Parts: sequence; C-alpha cells; structure tokens
Amino acid sequence: MHQVYRWVSALALLNAARVFASSDPFIDVLEPGGAAVGYVFRWEHSTYRGAEGGADQTALYLYEGEYAYLHATRIGLKFQQNDWRFDAFIRYRFEGFNRDNRPESTLNLPLREPGYDGGVSLRRKTSWGTPYIELLTDVSNGSGGSEARLGYWNEWHHNRFTLKPHVMLAWRDEKLNNFYYGTPTYTAGAGVDVQAALYASYALNERWNIIGAITATRRSSEIASSPIATGSAQGDAFIGFLYDFQPAQQRWAPASKPLIVKFLYGQSSDCNVAQTVELSCTSTHTVDNTNVAAVHVGRKLIENAGGWPVDLAGFLGLQRHFEQTYGNDYWSVMAFFKAYWTKFPWDNYLHTRFGFGSGLSYSEQIGQMESHDQGRRDRGTWKLLNYLDPSFDVRVARDTYVGVGVSHRSGEFGKSELYGNVNGGSNFIYVSIETAF
Repeated sequence: MHQVYRWVSALALLNAARVFASSDPFIDVLEPGGAAVGYVFRWEHSTYRGAEGGADQTALYLYEGEYAYLHATRIGLKFQQNDWRFDAFIRYRFEGFNRDNRPESTLNLPLREPGYDGGVSLRRKTSWGTPYIELLTDVSNGSGGSEARLGYWNEWHHNRFTLKPHVMLAWRDEKLNNFYYGTPTYTAGAGVDVQAALYASYALNERWNIIGAITATRRSSEIASSPIATGSAQGDAFIGFLYDFQPAQQRWAPASKPLIVKFLYGQSSDCNVAQTVELSCTSTHTVDNTNVAAVHVGRKLIENAGGWPVDLAGFLGLQRHFEQTYGNDYWSVMAFFKAYWTKFPWDNYLHTRFGFGSGLSYSEQIGQMESHDQGRRDRGTWKLLNYLDPSFDVRVARDTYVGVGVSHRSGEFGKSELYGNVNGGSNFIYVSIETAF
C-alpha cells in the first residue's frame, strides 16, 4: 500500500497538449474551489526528423483547491503569501515517442517514452509581470535527467480578450538531452533551450471560453546536432475551449457538501462502454476472468444547475485489479468529475439517477484485458488513459444508493499523445453502493 501514494501523485499526469509543457499557464485561472473542463486540438512541428504531422487532441480537467490543484498535466501543492507563491508538483513530460508514433529517424533505436517530472517553483507577481524559477527532475526511471527554468509571464486584458505572453530559458542536463536525442554514435550534452509563447483566451460568456496558443522553441546546439533531430526549431499551436463550472458552483452550490463514499465490485467485459449503456451487451468474463474492486471518495460541487435536475460531483478513486492466473494483482487511481441526471417520470414511486463520469486513470501496470485488447490491434499500451464511469443508481435510503455501472479506461481512439495513442482499453461492469456522511 505504501506505493499507492506515488501512484496517486502520478495522476499529475493529467491531460493537456504539449504546449502546456512550459511553466503552468493555468495558475490563477480558477478561484479556490473552482473546477473546469475543456478540449484542445494541437499541431506540432516536431524536433524529431521524420515525425508524423497531423492534429493531436485531448481533454482538459482542472480543479483549484485551497492548497492543492489539478491543472491539466500537473498536480501539485501550493503555498502563497502576498505576491509570492511556492509550488511542489508532479507533471507529465511531453517529449519522446512510443511504439505507435515512432519517427522514421528512430526506427532502429530503443523507445524514448514520455516521463514524469517532480518539480518545485517559486514565482512573484509584480506590476511589470510575473518572473519565476522552476526546477524539474525525472521521477519515472526514464531519463534520470534534470532541468532548470527561468521564465517570465505577463497578462493583458481587453474586454473579453486575455493575452498571456511568456518567455523562458531552460537548462537541460546531459542525461535529459541524451535520453531523448542521443544515438549510439552521438551523445547529446547539456544545453539551454529558449522558448517564447503567446496564450490567448476569449470569453464567449461567463462560462464558455475559447483558448489557444502559439509556441516557438529554439533547441540547444546539443539537440540540434543530433542525427535524429531536424534542427533547432520546434513549433506548437493549439486551439480549443474551456468550460468554467465556477459561476455555476457559486450560483447553484449545494446546501451542504458531505463526503461521498462509493464501493464497487466489477467483472471484465468485452462489450464496449456504449453497448453496455444501451443494454445491448452486458456479458462478463467472456475473454478473461479478471475483476476489480474500488472505492471512490468525493464531494458534490453543483446541485440543480440552472433549475435543471443536474448535479455535479468530483471524485478521487483507488481501484484494485485482480488478475487471477494472468499475472500479479495491481492498483490504479483515478480523478474525475461526474454529472447526474436526477429526474424521471417514476420519481413518485422510485428515486433513480443516471450518472456519467469523465476524467483520468493511472495504472501501476497493464492488465490482461488491456494487453489483449491492444494486442489484437497490434498497438502498444499506456498507463495513463482517459477514464469514463457511466452508472444507474436507485436510492434505498436518504443519501444511500445501490447501482450498476462501467469502469472504463481507454485512449481517445488513438488520437491523443497524452494517452500513448492507445485505441481501445478495458471495461468492467460493476455493482456498487454509495452513501454520504
């Protein structure tokens, strides 16, 4: 169990486009207690020679607590006093490649997969902008490298427009550069990268925002001289939207926020999640006989939004996977938002609700079900995937429900680099009991 805390932290690896790899652009976007979701499409001119083009896409999940936060691909703790702020965090490093998006120049080389960085940062707000320093080191047993950053943010507002220019110097040590850009005949030493970016947002109304950015990076000569690199120039751009729950949270906050605890037990199913929700396929243990047991802990964020019978809650979950004879049992963790529709024609006789959760899941290892599903597609596996949790519940006491649902992990149809370009995943049909304290 002592390793569970490491895996919970690894949920930092919570989703966003590579352009967010610079120091956190989501600081100060939400007030404490606020939540938001979004979706972005990203285009990249890669540093790797022979890398495929095309758009990458991924969902964004944001939550801002008093002392802890989830900002897309970063999860951390924050300590603030006046204009100073200190952060300790874990973040996903969007660099390298996996077996399903390998550049042509790397075909005969070992995989250099994205990793996880542990980091600390210190920033200070001033009248002329926000300078910061940031220290990162690999914590995923990948590169073993480190990086030191010195950067500057500013922010300009004009009516509904917000512009955030950003510049950064990043010193990368030899371990980091050589892991991602070295070859048997070339060692990439330490060097300094230079990056400039412009982030922008436009508020369509108090909740909906269009977001976008353009980023240009000049790689150090140590990277540019690598035989697998195209040169020193790298560029990124993205566009998407962000939906801010905060106005709704303030307007339709629940009268109380008791702790919600849910226990579930599920069995593997080769039915896809849509088929199960439609009740057109509900079979279990047809391909393997693996099972899961989980506990979800959360709080309600919104109640009866806009006068509609819609509630929203946020959850953290811990799930145990029972692999039977296929391998060792293991843990996974998840963080997700869940919306509920609570009104049906039969409410006078029986109170029911339909829920749909969406977020992120990080797994300690890859189980039999996902290995089989990806193997039949001849694709690789990935520990960080999107998480879905549709369910149907019946109230049996004041704040107690029994229900059925699906615990689902998958990539976004092979279109998301964050999820390892995975197309497929796993489904466990479960029964559950939930109550509030």
